[in-house]
Amino acid sequence: MSATDPINQTLAEHQEEGTLSGKYLTFRLGEEEFGVEILKVREIIGLMDITVVPRTPHCMRGVINLRGKIIPVVDLRLKFLMPSIEDTEQSCIIVVDTSTADGQPAQMGILVDTVSEVLDIAAEQIEPTPAFGNGVNTKFIRGMARVEENVKILLSIDEVLNHIDLSGVDQAESDTPAAAAAETASQPKPDSDPIAA
Repeated sequence: MSATDPINQTLAEHQEEGTLSGKYLTFRLGEEEFGVEILKVREIIGLMDITVVPRTPHCMRGVINLRGKIIPVVDLRLKFLMPSIEDTEQSCIIVVDTSTADGQPAQMGILVDTVSEVLDIAAEQIEPTPAFGNGVNTKFIRGMARVEENVKILLSIDEVLNHIDLSGVDQAESDTPAAAAAETASQPKPDSDPIAA
């Protein structure tokens, strides 16, 4: 059994309950712990082969082929300007539902150091995001959750991901064999006997 299997099972159970407003999937980057709304989480997978796509943003690790679907993967450490580290056995990709800059639904993967657990966080545990001074954009933070003696940073994953340019990734997807076959199939076939025409 994969290390992510029990958490994926928990995700499915909570999604079936339909009470998602207070439930968050928590994960770590270094010593910091973050949370993302469970409603946004599609699944968690272990690290797999990632294809690098040229001319994409620095934080874009590349793309994966997840059961025939091309999924862009963002290295959340680089997105948050944290030092890069070597991948480990605990490294995971969280596949989330988000939207593109033009509002189209999309799936993206975020690479994290390790996934922790699903927490049910009550409203009274969540504090507003503090002010960090002029020029500091905190729109991507939903709030700060107090869990026992720790603080979890609750993320708005749409705000985290919505400024990433996916044009290079879109081109990579259109270059896949499946896309090429579909384009070929959509083109009109030449007459079998052009002279007869």
